[in-house]
Amino acid sequence: MSANRPPQDIRQAIVELCDRGCEFAVAVVLRAEGSTPCKAGAKAIIDGRGTILHGTIGGGAIEAEALRRAVEAIRAGRPAVFDFQMEGAAVEDSEPMCGGMMRVLVAPVGARHREGYAAAAAARRSRERGVLLTAIRGLGEPDVAVRFLAEQAIPAEIGFPGAEAIRSALEREEAEFLVPESPEGGERLEVLIEPMIPRPALLIVGGGHVGQAVAIQASLVGFEVVVIDDRPEFTAPELFPDGVATRCGRIDEEISASSIGADTFIVIVTRGHQHDAEALAACIHRPAAYIGMIGSRRKVARMRQDFISSGRAAAGEFDRVYAPIGLDIGAVTVPEIAASIVAQLVAVRRKGSAPRMPVR
Repeated sequence: MSANRPPQDIRQAIVELCDRGCEFAVAVVLRAEGSTPCKAGAKAIIDGRGTILHGTIGGGAIEAEALRRAVEAIRAGRPAVFDFQMEGAAVEDSEPMCGGMMRVLVAPVGARHREGYAAAAAARRSRERGVLLTAIRGLGEPDVAVRFLAEQAIPAEIGFPGAEAIRSALEREEAEFLVPESPEGGERLEVLIEPMIPRPALLIVGGGHVGQAVAIQASLVGFEVVVIDDRPEFTAPELFPDGVATRCGRIDEEISASSIGADTFIVIVTRGHQHDAEALAACIHRPAAYIGMIGSRRKVARMRQDFISSGRAAAGEFDRVYAPIGLDIGAVTVPEIAASIVAQLVAVRRKGSAPRMPVR
């Protein structure tokens, strides 16, 4: 088996730099209003020379300012918060023209922050829902605290911003920046709530033209994509977007070795009927959110009869498979077929079910 791994999670990168004793700062977008290059929660790791080691907060002038302040923060050993107006007047100006505003925290990261980032990184690996809370207390020399809370561990009674606000951000899947109206003791307090929602896993079985097109479009709408094929030339990293993992090996073995749960989607688009059947047999009894298989209505009908008569699946088990795969949009070209498949994935993810291709 060969594999192409997705990029490292920035929270894990922070943990590893802490463990190596490196001096660095993390720039975090706390708030983004209007037209801005990044949303709240965007991060960049910056070393003492002003070099970005991982991530981004949007590039251009805002990132240049963050780099300058990060170097100062590392030298001084204390965090800083700044607001940046994106309001250049003309195209030829060096100032940004977005017209928005970003509030950014630049904080040297040390051992006291490691636990929060490590817990968040571990939750990402185990596909656990939760929130990362970044609290900034005080103005002149603010104190920064980072804490991760798993969804099931959010206490009913918790200080600002409160359990209701935390759960609301989780439900909306959007970062939220909050400031209490009346902070205790009159001390300034700012809290960024970052929901950590595992991206739904998409297992694409078949790295040919359709599989490649599905990987591109599914990555854009938020799926964590893994492509399986038994041919090395169809799992080459350059065929797929950054962040798409590939695995080369026997198809049935690779599927059997995959972690498949209630948030896993499986798209079967191999190069032939026999390979499709092997792939389906390997996953039809697994608790996937979605299983879809490409093929003509005639092919699907024959495979259904074969699976049921051979005892490989009951009628109800086969009938939960979306086959022929995709929405009935009259797709002809490979990109159109991929669009119909990804639209069906989104419908199942967001609504629990999706329209099926007509059986006749």
